[in-house]
Amino acid sequence: MARMQWHLSSVSTISYIPLVVAAVAFLFVGSFFMILSAPKTATKSNGLVTYARFFYASFLKPHTGDGADTGQQAALESFYKAQADVYDATRKRLLRGREDMLGLVAAQLKYKSDRGMYLQRKPIWVDIGGGTGYNIEAMQAYVDVPAFFEKIFLVDLSPSLLQVARRRFNRLGWDVEIVCQDARTFRLEDYMRRFYKDETMFKLHYSFTRTGADLVTMSYSLSMIPDYYCVLDSLPSLLATDGTIGVVDFYVQSIVELSGRTYTGGSFNRHVTWIGRVFWRAWFDVDRVGLEGARRDYLEYRFGTLKSVDERNYLLGGIPYYIFLGTHRGLVGSDAKESNYAQNFIENLDASCTESPYLSPQKHRLDRHQAVEKTISTELRSKAYQCAVVNLSSNLPLPSMFYQNSQRRIYYDDQLQKHLQFNNEYIYAFTWEDPRVDHRLLKIRDEDVVLCVTSAGDNVLDYFYQASPRRVHAVDLNPNQNHLLELKVAALQSLPYLQVWKMFGEGRFPNFREVLISKLSPHLSSQACQYWLSHANTFDSSHGLYETGGSRHAIKLIRWIFRLLGLSSAVTELCNAKTLREQQEIWPKIRRVLLSKPLHWAVVSTEWWAWKAAGVPPAQRHMIVSDQAEAADGGLRGEAIWEYMVNTFDPVAQNTLISDDNYFYLLCLQGRYSQRCHPQYLSPRAHRKLSQPEAFDGLRIHTDELQEVIARIAMGTLSHAVIMDSMDWFEPKDTQAQTQIQALYCALKHGGKVLLRSAGLRPWYIALFESNGFTAKRVGTRLPGSCIDRVNMYASAWICTKREDMSCQDIKQVSTGTRLATTVSKSSIPEDVAI
Repeated sequence: MARMQWHLSSVSTISYIPLVVAAVAFLFVGSFFMILSAPKTATKSNGLVTYARFFYASFLKPHTGDGADTGQQAALESFYKAQADVYDATRKRLLRGREDMLGLVAAQLKYKSDRGMYLQRKPIWVDIGGGTGYNIEAMQAYVDVPAFFEKIFLVDLSPSLLQVARRRFNRLGWDVEIVCQDARTFRLEDYMRRFYKDETMFKLHYSFTRTGADLVTMSYSLSMIPDYYCVLDSLPSLLATDGTIGVVDFYVQSIVELSGRTYTGGSFNRHVTWIGRVFWRAWFDVDRVGLEGARRDYLEYRFGTLKSVDERNYLLGGIPYYIFLGTHRGLVGSDAKESNYAQNFIENLDASCTESPYLSPQKHRLDRHQAVEKTISTELRSKAYQCAVVNLSSNLPLPSMFYQNSQRRIYYDDQLQKHLQFNNEYIYAFTWEDPRVDHRLLKIRDEDVVLCVTSAGDNVLDYFYQASPRRVHAVDLNPNQNHLLELKVAALQSLPYLQVWKMFGEGRFPNFREVLISKLSPHLSSQACQYWLSHANTFDSSHGLYETGGSRHAIKLIRWIFRLLGLSSAVTELCNAKTLREQQEIWPKIRRVLLSKPLHWAVVSTEWWAWKAAGVPPAQRHMIVSDQAEAADGGLRGEAIWEYMVNTFDPVAQNTLISDDNYFYLLCLQGRYSQRCHPQYLSPRAHRKLSQPEAFDGLRIHTDELQEVIARIAMGTLSHAVIMDSMDWFEPKDTQAQTQIQALYCALKHGGKVLLRSAGLRPWYIALFESNGFTAKRVGTRLPGSCIDRVNMYASAWICTKREDMSCQDIKQVSTGTRLATTVSKSSIPEDVAI
């Protein structure tokens, strides 16, 4: 941004007057704030002199480098020569994101190093447009630069800035090759030959072990290069096979420009308003800085996206900037059309998503158009596969998910309204369903394939710890719930136990952002990484993880009422009760408020509470009301929700010890777990198992409707489906329930089980299960005074087992136009099995 010069062309100056007036005012205000925020080590007078030189060189000094016979180097020198010595001091706060970009690329390099990718060599780094060498010194915060890199090249076209770089590295004593050259003509091999001094040694230590630089960075230089297409075209040949490119720069783009693009790594926070686009483009254009969207577009077109981050620098009015991490788009360092590796990789990943046999395609590249037609055939394929084949046939990069270090997260289109409806917020910060019940009823084994709802991911982690199934398909329509699961997996894979405990046991981790960049980012998808960078304050000490999400409204409201009525001490006593009898004696004090009729009338019985706070959809609420009306012979309909709460909380307080064995309510009451009471995945023993590199190889995270995922799983390959209360959301008049049940029947193996929970005692859709090839058995009923499990939030639990007397084809022939009975008679209810 700060590469500015005051240069008005032959266009009439009158048309620039409004812009000039606004710009001058903006500059004076910005300079004032920059002086105030100058490093404390500088004296006030030095700070004033520094920014005065910056202001003169950027906005007042006549520019002399635009002649046709002078070239880009003369233009750069005209701008930089007068301010080279103060460049770093004035850009620290203007050029935001440089440290974040360096931290992200350093994390990628360390991830590879820890997995033995640099055993026979050290990485090579080329910093293009590196100027004064600031980036190279700043990298020391993340790695030991002289020891970690074999060779570092700083390439820039400004002699004045490179002179500052020479003084910097002489002071540090670092061996950095400083190259004053046009980036278009830089060839790494020429300089590596000099480094090894002998052609034999060059071939032995360079040509045989690598094909280029392991890291290429561009920090606010891409926007300064007129011929950026040529430079970006030259970078793939400069980058090693498994190399990483990191870019940070300004941008202005509208979300409309991304329509239909499946490879950008996420659109979170990318949209810049019309006023912002017009102002910043005009502002930077005066300073010979190009903000046209084509620069970033072409960068994303030439490379596969590892990470994409969109931020704002609010020091000077919210200047938009982005961070991009990329790699070779062909997955192997060459274009996908020259190798079958990319397609084989996609086929293999597709097989793990659909549970179908993996067969490597033959002669796939003989006809690209046949591959496109293949996606619209009846063959069972994942959405990720379909998108990948379309991209390959169109000569586009693959979706960002394919380039990640692990392929746990499956591609989804984050621009669809069905994903945007959640407004970048998850509903649940922790999972409400009791996994102890899942294990007891399903007896999950290591060869099983399990499909489940993600929620907050706690039960998914519990499955891998307790049973290690071959595959777990975690499904959620809300992408933010899956971002939370990704974060938990990343923490278990990269952090020591005490840090994992602080993050998810206590829900507070003050230096979360630093750890996210330096440790967690290599384990996260681009979408999840950007989400958590934008929500880094989630783990602040002021509130913490467990006071976030849509369900926080209910939890915070109840705590506020407790404080208002002076019950905080009673709640603390309840959370610390050592025996069940002690807990039972304390409970009446809290019950008088929590289950009071005034609270029910003012809050609990309202539609806002049911949907916004408790997450109860209208269809599920209707089931609760219907059960209560039937029990009361048609009366007391208005008391249904209150009775439901009484039947939930009273048995929990009477039968489960919250301080020792009921971490669900312990978390709600005190906002954190205790070392004595927490989910199993937060135990030291679980950390030892789940921190192993291969611990989550079987995890696939789908961002979609359950029906969409189930329908794409190969017939007879699914062992269990844990669908929580998701079918309570369907309306009896719709066909969604029957369609999903039929898909479940086809996907499950014979004897496969569906575990479901319901707010109703006799869910209407159980009849549909029985009519579509399942044997339904109620395995738990929440009667007044009894607990169905530690949460006790549901009225019933069911196991629906696939029978062998119907084929999948028979099931598909069941007419969806014929509606089955939507209630189950009392005589048809099987005997309960105690949970």
